[in-house]
Amino acid sequence: MEQLNQSNLPPLELLPLREEIDCIDHKILDLLRQRNEVVTQVAAIKKATGFGIRDFVREKELLQDRGDRALECGLRSDVIESLFRVILWASRDRQGVLAAQVPEETECKKIAIIGGNGGMGQVMARLFQDAGNEIIIADLGTKINNAEATAAADVIVIAVPIEKTLKVIEEVGKHCKAGSLLMDVTSTKCEPVRAMCDSSVGTSVIGTHPLFGPSVHSLQGQRIAIVIGRDEHNWDHWLSTILHGRGFSVLHTTAKEHDEAMGVVQVLTHQATEILGRTVQKLGVDIQKTLEFTSPIYLIDLLMTARHFAQSSDLYASIQMSNPETEKVLDALRTAGEELRDIVLNQDRDRFQKLFSEVHDHFGEFSEQALEQSSFLIDRLVERG
Repeated sequence: MEQLNQSNLPPLELLPLREEIDCIDHKILDLLRQRNEVVTQVAAIKKATGFGIRDFVREKELLQDRGDRALECGLRSDVIESLFRVILWASRDRQGVLAAQVPEETECKKIAIIGGNGGMGQVMARLFQDAGNEIIIADLGTKINNAEATAAADVIVIAVPIEKTLKVIEEVGKHCKAGSLLMDVTSTKCEPVRAMCDSSVGTSVIGTHPLFGPSVHSLQGQRIAIVIGRDEHNWDHWLSTILHGRGFSVLHTTAKEHDEAMGVVQVLTHQATEILGRTVQKLGVDIQKTLEFTSPIYLIDLLMTARHFAQSSDLYASIQMSNPETEKVLDALRTAGEELRDIVLNQDRDRFQKLFSEVHDHFGEFSEQALEQSSFLIDRLVERG
């Protein structure tokens, strides 16, 4: 990044033009504020009528219109489309916060968040509070304890660290009211769902896994996996209504299918990232020096690696050490690494090309989607650079 010095101070003739641009930008911000006020009115109408937050036909027409107008004004239509996609996303997020898609007749519940002061606990509290529910927080240092919160609640959400989940489930299960919902947010599902079913009587049990971290800027469009342990009181419908209303993409699955998928989505991904980070550290790589030579792909990899190691080691240890698929996945990762190492060190181009072709064929049509979407990410990253 360039450092400000005497040689790159702006010319005096540039200053009034910058002031003019600032004035225009402030007007744009005021228009966005006005737009947001209209979106609030839109949310109220959608909530009253049951019309969904997202209207794909309307979005397509809007983007086409803004792109056409951009061309008429001498602007790049792709840039304007990107801008309005962000504006539309913000609009949907605003409507989600206002519970525009949660029907007015949806019954409000008393929700106990066990571990509510933690990152994911706070996310779940905000999610249910936005939908008009009453929230009870039980955590270390709170006046109310886990058992008291559980006994008072219609819905009990276990949002404690993975390694403490089974113990807390056993602790609170016997205090659940008959007809209540017991659920968790753990990244594995087989053991927690089984434990919730075994520890409670007369309750519904639903395992959930938010497929994102607590640091996301918005819940709009995020994915969440749902595993039904037992549901004798139609809680799945209530929960799915809340989640869809907040803009979630809801995936109903089985505990086994979930844990197998997480072996790849989490265990494989996290381990590969950790290997990259450890290798960079072992080689004594000068991070700042490599950034002078960085390509967009290396920068993306480096950003994700540094982000990974800036977070909780306990969390990533628990994710990898609690998944029943971990050993199988890591064995496959080691085998693939040894195979590629052998190919490269022996300069065997034929085997390398064969391997490349086999992997490409396995990814199939997704390869073309990946080229398009990753190019978009690269463009946005270069813009921010």
